[in-house]
Amino acid sequence: MSDTPPPIRVLVCDDQALVRTGYVTIFSAQPDLEVVGEAENGHAAVQATQQLRPDVVVMDIRMPLLDGIEATRRLAGPDAVAPPKVLVVTTFNVDAYVYDAFRAGASGFLLKDSPPAELVGGIRTVARGEALLAPAVTRHLIGHFAERLRPADTSRPAREEVMSALTVRELEALQLIAEGLSNAEIAAAMFITTETVKTYVSRILTKLDLRDRVQAVVLAYRIGLVSTTS
Repeated sequence: MSDTPPPIRVLVCDDQALVRTGYVTIFSAQPDLEVVGEAENGHAAVQATQQLRPDVVVMDIRMPLLDGIEATRRLAGPDAVAPPKVLVVTTFNVDAYVYDAFRAGASGFLLKDSPPAELVGGIRTVARGEALLAPAVTRHLIGHFAERLRPADTSRPAREEVMSALTVRELEALQLIAEGLSNAEIAAAMFITTETVKTYVSRILTKLDLRDRVQAVVLAYRIGLVSTTS
């Protein structure tokens, strides 16, 4: 009996045929990835997901009929049943609504000009149940949407709850996560191992009842734990 795990089933959603073809070519060349379908808009992606049950949906944002934000919400939002992981691939100077996808349930974000290896690695990361926040994406996104990340109704008790729930080291780790550092970078900054970082991340998510690293970043900025000018 083979111990080789089944390939990660991937659905590609982008309104540009050339982009979809490029993704399919890159992903199909990987032995652990299987492209099970393509979609040219969010509506088609929702339908295809229901039929094909992919593990990961690679999602564009700006598309006709149904954009990637609403499609992500329908696929991976709080009301979704058996949601796939959604990896949003975006372009900052085009997309003005990326933060909305954060809250819609996306598990990861990459730039469209990311090298093929990063795209492939991103799929593997979100498929494992980990959130992918490329440092450049995190820092740029946080700065661009600073006002939206600090809504007027943010309450002091929410901040106090976080501060009291976490240890000093866990708070330090949360701040570094929100600044867009990778596990390896956090380990170096805190003088600990990457395994310890993973333990901290797990504890943070559990204690704060967060789904993944993406929600941790949003929370950190909403309560003012991290400065948007840092």
